[in-house]
Amino acid sequence: MGLISIDVAGKAVRTAVVAALLATGGAGAAMAQSAVAEPDASAEAARPAMPMRHGPDSVADLAERLLDAVVNVSTTQIVADQRSVKPPKLPEGSPFQEFFEDFFNRRGRRNQPNGGVPRRVQSLGSGFVVDGKNGIIVTNNHVIDKADEIVINFNDGTKLTAELLGTDSKTDLAVLKVKPVKPLKAVKFGDSQKIRVGDWVMAIGNPFNLGGTVTVGIVSARNRDIRSGPYDDYIQTDAAINRGNSGGPLFNMYGEVVGINTAIISPSGGSIGIGFAIPSQIATKVINQLREYGETRRGWLGVRIQQVNDDIADSLGLDEAYGALVAGVTPDGPAAKGGIQPGDLILEFDGRKVDSMRELPRMVAETEISKEVAVRVLRKGKEMTLAITLGRLEDFENGNKEDEQVEEEQEPEAAQTGEALGMVLAELDPALRAQFKIDDSVTGVVVTEVDPASPAAEKRVQAGDVIVEVAQEAVATPADVEGRIKDLADDGRRSVLLLLSNGTGELRFVAVRFDEIAEPEEDKEPAQ
Repeated sequence: MGLISIDVAGKAVRTAVVAALLATGGAGAAMAQSAVAEPDASAEAARPAMPMRHGPDSVADLAERLLDAVVNVSTTQIVADQRSVKPPKLPEGSPFQEFFEDFFNRRGRRNQPNGGVPRRVQSLGSGFVVDGKNGIIVTNNHVIDKADEIVINFNDGTKLTAELLGTDSKTDLAVLKVKPVKPLKAVKFGDSQKIRVGDWVMAIGNPFNLGGTVTVGIVSARNRDIRSGPYDDYIQTDAAINRGNSGGPLFNMYGEVVGINTAIISPSGGSIGIGFAIPSQIATKVINQLREYGETRRGWLGVRIQQVNDDIADSLGLDEAYGALVAGVTPDGPAAKGGIQPGDLILEFDGRKVDSMRELPRMVAETEISKEVAVRVLRKGKEMTLAITLGRLEDFENGNKEDEQVEEEQEPEAAQTGEALGMVLAELDPALRAQFKIDDSVTGVVVTEVDPASPAAEKRVQAGDVIVEVAQEAVATPADVEGRIKDLADDGRRSVLLLLSNGTGELRFVAVRFDEIAEPEEDKEPAQ
């Protein structure tokens, strides 16, 4: 009968008896049917209705249809061999010096490309055909990076040399082209936005040089940021992905490519069920640009931003933490020309809400160059919409960075000091600039000491930091800082937003909470 039960002993016996009666038929079977149909009514009523769903019975038909479109990517790089053993250091004039130098020089020449047989380094990865007529293949950038030769191995045994059309290191994508004798089997991209956590997916690739390997799993998570680049938004899957799967496709159950497998987390080097794929929504735009131009053409706003946490949101008077806080603006960049200022909180970009800081770079990069977009910002408690004409990111990255403008040094007045939120404050003067190595271009109030038990220390404020703004208002003296903090406390604010600069002028925001201030000790005066 083959019936197995893992329930309690009494129930197991009852299940076996029922199965035997069903097998004999007749009256016994009727009794058994009656016995099976006697579940506890109260238990059934309490049990929520659940759809009876399971995984695919088989993916054989789907795999057979897709295998020929997935390829193995083999690369070769010619490198000069490095000496693994250095010649020993011998006293000048030693009788062995000439012998050892001659031996190691002859060994080195044999291993150099121009002195004998070169050392060839090979690597393997995966890819897939997206245009069979024109021989267009997609893979990862790291699969073909610095390769001198790229060979595509097809499922039927055919081998073709590939030409590199373009790469993008930021998304780890590359587009190759081969010249096929006949049209190749190709696959289409699907919409990665439609997949949900729990959906079944299938990976095909070349793990450990075992070509044509099919694995199945589910979408474990979406929108993963693994800090590999500025546009991280990975699909996480438990479908087995190993070394050699890089560049291969991640299919949905309709046979559409919804991701490109690119990374794994594994202490052992093999699959532990945590793999990551580039979503098709990001990949298709990059691939189209690489095919058309041989390079990417991304929008550029010209701001340096940071995440908005709960403390910063509270200091800005927001009910929830969202948006991207502008910590710096590139001189003469699109944002500067459009009126964006440090301290602005970007709430919407081109009609789309900015839920978190890391969403903004993707929104900007995906937007057409030279397009005028509406950017809604919060500035000093008031919302406003600015019109910004985007530039091109690559032009900025490849161009010469402008020199920082240095203000003329003025004769310092008598230095002022103060204390607030556990920080000892001082007015900037030449002596303090020299002590903390602060550029002349940095203005504000310098922090000379920080109480380790203070709320400022908890936010990693340290001696040498310069307070540029308090609650989006510029400050020049310790009295400015103290007065602004007192006003905010009187208004019932629970935290204060500080704009800090390091010695080189790099800016960051921190929000320090008032309710974290400890009671002063008896032998100390309370902070003003």
